[in-house]
Amino acid sequence: MLVFDADIYNLSICAIVTVGMQFSFFLVACTCKFDKVTDFAGGTNFVVLAVLTFVLAGTYQWRQILVTVCVVTWGLRLSGYLLYRIIKIGEDDRFDDKRANPLKFAGFWIFQAVWVFTVSLPVIFVNAPGSAVYLSKDTYTPMDIIGGILFVIGLLSETISDQQKFSFRNDPANRGKWCQVGLWKISRHPNYFGEITLWIGVFIISTSICKDVEWAGILSPVFTASILLFLSGIPLLEQKSDERHKMKEEYIDFKKKTSPLIPLPTSLYGVLPPIMKSLFCCEFPFYNYLDENDERSPIRSPSPPITSQP
Repeated sequence: MLVFDADIYNLSICAIVTVGMQFSFFLVACTCKFDKVTDFAGGTNFVVLAVLTFVLAGTYQWRQILVTVCVVTWGLRLSGYLLYRIIKIGEDDRFDDKRANPLKFAGFWIFQAVWVFTVSLPVIFVNAPGSAVYLSKDTYTPMDIIGGILFVIGLLSETISDQQKFSFRNDPANRGKWCQVGLWKISRHPNYFGEITLWIGVFIISTSICKDVEWAGILSPVFTASILLFLSGIPLLEQKSDERHKMKEEYIDFKKKTSPLIPLPTSLYGVLPPIMKSLFCCEFPFYNYLDENDERSPIRSPSPPITSQP
């Protein structure tokens, strides 16, 4: 079913629902001046768009079922985890300079609406009524298999690393240490690796039905990677971590030997030349804050470090 006859992909209703959801949650958060619904609003919005477009199509083709289940599983898992985490933490320091300023606070919610809509494009296109008849019901492509595998790898990476870090930070014995357990031993940000990978997987599945405008779905993994690699993800966390631990020799050694994103053995990553780390492993120069305003020499910690992500 099409809500608007001229909109064969149901993009308009998805945009309206996204703006409506984010505006409603913004009013609650701004009025009460708290952060507990912020990330929950983002994750659940993905779920709503996936289910909405699936139901509106009414075609129930297996690929539509696949991508809808994938996005719903990811969205419920992430929004539930983030809601539980913020309830435990109390406040999100990302909004310390925004809670009292409605305009600044609104800017975040506008950006979140753009993020949800843009990243949801592949599932919106797959769930469009016309996509179900593009290939026969029994036809699958290599892209479906590759995309499905990447999604599973990404979801497992994100889920496992989130749980490992949450458990680590809840242990009082780890206070003041950086995260170096489980997947965090071979990647400084394995949760971000997982999120980027799973959205690449969803997009790859969607390429099986791509003809013209559907290729705009590539904006989904590109937007996700851009935010995490260059904007509010890794750069901010690297800065906080470096400022907190840069006087510890073990931390400096950990950072040199551990990939910022792609999980790799430290024995391999540590010997790679800087140019290869930058070009193939996302070790960008602006992730390094170790040398800023520092005239002291690193000190050696009395015991091995365990973790770092702020």
